[in-house]
Amino acid sequence: MERESMAFDVVIVGAGPAGLSAACRLMQLAKKSEKDLSVCVIEKGAEVGSHIVSGALFEPRSLNELFPDWQILGAPLNTQVQDDKVYWLSNQYNQLCIPSTFVPSPLHNEGNFIISLGELCRWLAQQAEALGVSIFPGFAAAELFFNNSGAVAGVMTTDMGRDKQGNEKPGFQPGIILEAKYTLIAEGSRGHLGKAVIERFELDKDNPPQHYAIGLKELWEIPTEQHQKGLVVHTAGWPLNQTHTSGGGFMYHLGENLVSVGLVVDLNYQHPYLSPFDEFQQMKHHPVFASMLDGGERLSYGARAITKGGLHALPEQSFPGGLLIGCDAGTLNSVKIKGSHTAMKSGMLAAEAVFSELAAHRSHTSPDYHALFDNSWLKEELFEARHFTSQVHRLGTFLGGAIATLEFNVLKRSLFSFRDDTPDYQTLDTTNRVEPLSYPKPDGKLSFDRASSVFLSTVKHDENQPCHLILQDKELPIKVHLDKYAEPSQRYCPAGVYEVVESGGQKRFQINAGNCIHCKTCDIKDPSQNIVWTPPEGGSGPNYNGM
Repeated sequence: MERESMAFDVVIVGAGPAGLSAACRLMQLAKKSEKDLSVCVIEKGAEVGSHIVSGALFEPRSLNELFPDWQILGAPLNTQVQDDKVYWLSNQYNQLCIPSTFVPSPLHNEGNFIISLGELCRWLAQQAEALGVSIFPGFAAAELFFNNSGAVAGVMTTDMGRDKQGNEKPGFQPGIILEAKYTLIAEGSRGHLGKAVIERFELDKDNPPQHYAIGLKELWEIPTEQHQKGLVVHTAGWPLNQTHTSGGGFMYHLGENLVSVGLVVDLNYQHPYLSPFDEFQQMKHHPVFASMLDGGERLSYGARAITKGGLHALPEQSFPGGLLIGCDAGTLNSVKIKGSHTAMKSGMLAAEAVFSELAAHRSHTSPDYHALFDNSWLKEELFEARHFTSQVHRLGTFLGGAIATLEFNVLKRSLFSFRDDTPDYQTLDTTNRVEPLSYPKPDGKLSFDRASSVFLSTVKHDENQPCHLILQDKELPIKVHLDKYAEPSQRYCPAGVYEVVESGGQKRFQINAGNCIHCKTCDIKDPSQNIVWTPPEGGSGPNYNGM
């Protein structure tokens, strides 16, 4: 099949904080050097920001470097943190407010902002376009494009207009090839191109496995008398401690009576009946949350995987023809529970590395990113937090957090070295070792079902297109997983994509691909690694507003 092609100096996959910061920095360097440069950013969401979901607490360090005049330029950082509380929830009724002295210092939020990361990305896109970057939303990268020497030389976008069987429909448009001297992969956590490039170039050779969490979030409008602009609340303990699962809750008070509330669940959890979605709905009934949310209106819902293995699990980011950046690589600081500023910095460093190659008239080489990374505050920050995820996985949230407090607040150094060599998909107990979990029915006031939640994500897929969730073995969910794990995809998916249904006395595995909100949890947690997430047609998926 003949495909159109377009050529650029740099193609960036993903209009998140890493990709857009890289694009902006590239053009800044080009203008400073008076060099012509063509930079293209493609985004699988229908609009920039439509697939972005994050808490989000934002540390402005990278933004200060990228755009020192961001306040004049109107960056959407409008709510500075005013109060910062951490609670240990001992059960469904009680809580202990932990004094800041006993909270790890990186989790202190003085000088940070409560933001919508989607809105910040839209603003960054405006700055990038003003600098001369071409941004194409609604274009999903299907696969990498390689040159004759085996280096990455661009990407190919998804075909548009195929039916469920893969046949061409009327109006079919083949994907196009975007050729590039350098390609930056910035898809966010568990990107499919990121997976491919790590495997092809063995970028994670000798590393411990990467670790992930799922973050679930809702945006609420609450009564004025319950709103405290600038208040940040983090929680640990209940309900996750009932199954010895690590993670924690959050509530951030933005302006205009808005609050974002959510739960982060580490995907190394063991209980096969655990449902992150239902844990989140249950959590909101705790008085810490209910006292704020009662009488409010839920506006939006979303979920996304979070890469949190830290420096130990960080793959080599440079490969022939490009770089892997941001959460696609895993630059989140898990102690701070923040990854936007680190993603931005990785993008900026990548831009500097690639620009040096282009200025020397080189192409398709492995950019010297690591020298810049090793001498940056990004490396220093990730080094300080290098043991935290494994520490919590091995010791639990309470003890792991207590040791982190001692290390960061008192000793100013690490006491112990921890590794977690068990991949998240290998941690599930079998059903014969545990009792099923029972979750309360949603009340429609504080807690809700999956269907009404997915509706609020305004997810949209053309139903007559190839299923983007690929089963490597179509029989395995029923023949193996149903007995061993009660088919856990029914619970770990936050959007009701996977179901076991009965027809004619026979059970079968059903995929409701139209519900998919692109969180990638299935690609991570499936115990046989049987589900492979691939991108649907460009423009498909959620359309988050204010997330």
